[in-house]
Amino acid sequence: MKNRYQPAEKPTMYFIGVTTTKSSINTIFPLWAERLKLGSCQLKGIDFKLHDQPELYREAVEFIKNDPYSLGALVTTHKIDLCNASRDQFDALDPLSNSMGEVSSIFKKGGELHGRAVDPVSSGLALEAFLPREHWDKTKAEVYILGAGGSAVALSWYLVQLRHGANRPARIHVADPNRPRLDHLQALHASWKSGVPLECHVVDAPGAADAILEQLKPSSLVVNATGLGKDAPGSPITEHAEFPVNSLVWEFNYRGDLIFLRQARAQQAGRNLTVEDGWIYFVHGWTRAIADVFHVNIPSHGRDFDELSRVAASVR
Repeated sequence: MKNRYQPAEKPTMYFIGVTTTKSSINTIFPLWAERLKLGSCQLKGIDFKLHDQPELYREAVEFIKNDPYSLGALVTTHKIDLCNASRDQFDALDPLSNSMGEVSSIFKKGGELHGRAVDPVSSGLALEAFLPREHWDKTKAEVYILGAGGSAVALSWYLVQLRHGANRPARIHVADPNRPRLDHLQALHASWKSGVPLECHVVDAPGAADAILEQLKPSSLVVNATGLGKDAPGSPITEHAEFPVNSLVWEFNYRGDLIFLRQARAQQAGRNLTVEDGWIYFVHGWTRAIADVFHVNIPSHGRDFDELSRVAASVR
């Protein structure tokens, strides 16, 4: 345990995930670092098993906190587990991170270790890139999120914000085999007092998620936020599942076996689906975290953001 982490020899950002060596960010980061003029720096991956031992998360956070050249990290997959295990190790958590119980961006500021939830921002930015204007107000459609982890919590929060006015889903469904995670999301949703109904479903048998999918209104948004297809093989729905007509299907992953994405594309023409992968979400999430860790201003839209997205796509 004591020798798991070696002191960094130059400014280092970490990527805490499950299969970090397979991510495109390993190729993209040096190109972004050059364009953003970050100087001599590096990105290093730290892999944990799904729902790993709390002491392992604590060890990683403690190392980053105390190592001078370790500047921070982006956290995927483990956002809730890491926060639950390490909350007391942070000197400051932003209000959303604190209330949602998740950390996706770790950075240092004024000698203190900070944790932030970037997904509520990045998921919203990515969604607006393909969601038609006034979609919810015009269609009165629903949202079905498969998975109740940190990304699902963040997207749910974004969708119900009062600033959207009448342009909010008629109902949000969230399905997960983990009852405590659903209970956590249910409690958070109640605290937001949004007026948008939330239904949580325990899906612990093959086909259970299919039945919910097939009851949705036309034009609904269906999201795979389970990690299946990237962090583990498979899909949260079966080959017999049928998407609602005119629906928007969003696969949060952009790499892996992407079975859910293939299932959606197989029905795209026949059901008139809009199908998106997780690429734009990936770009927004990473640029927000890099801005935190290196204390640089990275716009979320416009010419400079488009250039960073173009650079990333060129080596995807």
